[in-house]
Amino acid sequence: MGDRRALDAVSRIERALARIETAARRPQPAGNGGDSAELEQVRGAHQKLRSRVEGAIGQIDRLLETGGR
Repeated sequence: MGDRRALDAVSRIERALARIETAARRPQPAGNGGDSAELEQVRGAHQKLRSRVEGAIGQIDRLLETGGR
C-alpha cells in the first residue's frame, strides 16, 4: 500500500513539474522588466523541485531494487 501511495505522489509531482516547465517556456510579454526577477525566482524554485523529485525517484528505485529492505 505504501508503494502505491509513493508512486501516486511521484506521479503528482511529475505532473506539477510538467506544468511548471510548460509555464517557464511561455514567451514573456515585452517591456515588463519586473517579470524577469519573478521569472528567475520561478526558475530557481523549479530547479530545486526538480532536484528533489529526482532524488525521490532515485530513492524509490533503490527501494524497489532491494524489495524495501
